[in-house]
Amino acid sequence: MTIKILWETHINKERGIIMKKNNMNLNNEVIEIISEVTEIPKENIKLESNLLTDLELESLDIVNLIAEFEKKYKISIKDEEIKCFQTVEDIINYIEKNV
Repeated sequence: MTIKILWETHINKERGIIMKKNNMNLNNEVIEIISEVTEIPKENIKLESNLLTDLELESLDIVNLIAEFEKKYKISIKDEEIKCFQTVEDIINYIEKNV
């Protein structure tokens, strides 16, 4: 019984590490896409960056970003869902849940 519990703990720790790495990859990918589409340097884009106030994105920028995310992750983002995207992290959370 003790061995099983230790093994499950080990597996869960490994999964946590893998999930953390996957999350970091997604974070970096999303920031890279935002940087490419908007020409904002990556180092100026943070998870908590507000799309409108911090990054000063206009509606056309957001439309172009959404098109890139839909193409890259093979998802369809509805207009009413786009309105919920306030920060870079909001976009990442949406992609995580829908990919």
